[in-house]
Amino acid sequence: MPENSIQLAAGAKISDYLAIGNKKERVLGIVSLTSDEPIAIGTRQGTVKRLAPGTYPSRPEFEVIALKPGDEIAGVSQGSDTDELVFVTSDAQLLHFGSAQVRPQGPAAGGMAGINLGAKATVIFFGAVDPALDVVVATVSTSTATIAGADPGRAKVSALSEFPGKGRATGGVRAHSFLKGEDVLALAWAGAAPPLAVGADGSQRTLPDAGAKRDASGTPLDNVIGSIGFSLN
Repeated sequence: MPENSIQLAAGAKISDYLAIGNKKERVLGIVSLTSDEPIAIGTRQGTVKRLAPGTYPSRPEFEVIALKPGDEIAGVSQGSDTDELVFVTSDAQLLHFGSAQVRPQGPAAGGMAGINLGAKATVIFFGAVDPALDVVVATVSTSTATIAGADPGRAKVSALSEFPGKGRATGGVRAHSFLKGEDVLALAWAGAAPPLAVGADGSQRTLPDAGAKRDASGTPLDNVIGSIGFSLN
């Protein structure tokens, strides 16, 4: 479809296609069970796991991680040992480290410590990226005192190379500086440049140009961003 006419309503809802009855559940990613690359999983409480290929049960539906009480999956990706795993938290901390630091496990395992979280912070983004590509990090700041979707917030796009790598199970580095009245990241994403943004209805949104310092405060947005991704073309 043309880039400026993404009609999300024209397709079938994934939740209906997969017969997901629980409205609190949503699809976080698509992976291949025939690939020889491990599936990487990150949770809201900072746990990381790589699911070993060939260990999947021979049934159409199965659990991929044993979650701790109150935890949930924040992101899922698939890649090789040369990839970097990236966590971004609600209090604007970013941690990335080599995938090889996480030993692949079977479906029943609970993973291991991925990132140390600050008080009341949660993971809002997790993914695997290829460091050989031009990888960028997009962040959007807002306030917890603002009604969700009312304030577009401030956004910035920085190169992943701006963020020094640290070991697994550490706290990461500052990824966005909050201005007065801001106290949380509404959205974060890391992946191959250029990042593309859309609103909740699929309409195009404009992100600032890349090149911002990793701890910059960003620039005001004109419209609320629903999600960020990249083009496969």
